Amino acid sequence: MSEQKFLSLPNAPADQADIVILPVPLECTVSFKPGTAKAPDAIFEVSDQLEFFEEDGGWSPFKHMSLSVASAFTEPTDLDEAEWHARLSKHVSSFPADNLFISLGGEHSITPALVAGRMPEPGTVVFLDAHADLRDSYQGSKFNHACPAKRLLEQGHELLMAGVRSVYESEVELVEHEPRISLFMDWDLRGKGQWESFLQRVSSLQGPVYLSIDMDAFNPAYVPGVGTPQPGGLIWYQIIEIIEALFARTNVDLRGVDIVELVPEPSRVSEMTAAKLLMKIVSFWGQANGFDGKPMTGSQMQIDYE
Repeated sequence: MSEQKFLSLPNAPADQADIVILPVPLECTVSFKPGTAKAPDAIFEVSDQLEFFEEDGGWSPFKHMSLSVASAFTEPTDLDEAEWHARLSKHVSSFPADNLFISLGGEHSITPALVAGRMPEPGTVVFLDAHADLRDSYQGSKFNHACPAKRLLEQGHELLMAGVRSVYESEVELVEHEPRISLFMDWDLRGKGQWESFLQRVSSLQGPVYLSIDMDAFNPAYVPGVGTPQPGGLIWYQIIEIIEALFARTNVDLRGVDIVELVPEPSRVSEMTAAKLLMKIVSFWGQANGFDGKPMTGSQMQIDYE
């Protein structure tokens, strides 16, 4: 398999990189539209069409930061499910703890293993999704893509959820009785007051935080290529506001990010949105951590470009 690149930039060694991207093309429990296994490759491919300059931050992040795209995690899927996810968690924990870690799925079932590897102590998971994903099991599996939020609770984390517009009865009961869940339903976020309240919650987070973005959190008019689309949803600028709020203060210790449940589609708009979203996260995290004031020795400085 050829080496994958983001923005066609050279890959630094993972232990020397400021940003590490790990593809995890798992597709085992998809229950509607297939194709999530192809998402990482599709995102890397369209990233060539992005500019190095990030217009919201007003800088070129990769002039100052180095990047490493790690080899895809492709352990055999005929392993016992618990063993497969344990191996993913162990692999993730081997990456340096002080960089920006971004994983590209694959289905949402990978998130608990990613969080366990990056945030073993209790923290907060910002969970953007059209679905609550709080089922204890689905279709006979506790590792189904309908269950990651429940697994995260079992790991001891708090959940700050938004964009949800599809829930099961038992999930509603759990939300009502579990104080560690803060759920902002998609319809409620249509009100200005509720939206601002949610952003305030994001900007007030402290300590270890993990950000999980299921691409079906977006309105399907913006991102049609997802495994289980739902009407309604967040628009591009709302997602950007969430990311801005997350880095508005310096008391957040971001342990990792995942972008999951993308299904490449003919227009390529969905994968382009994911690639641009990744770039925004890199930019806002970089500025929040002062990289824009550091020497220009990043990955972009190692290539000739127009």
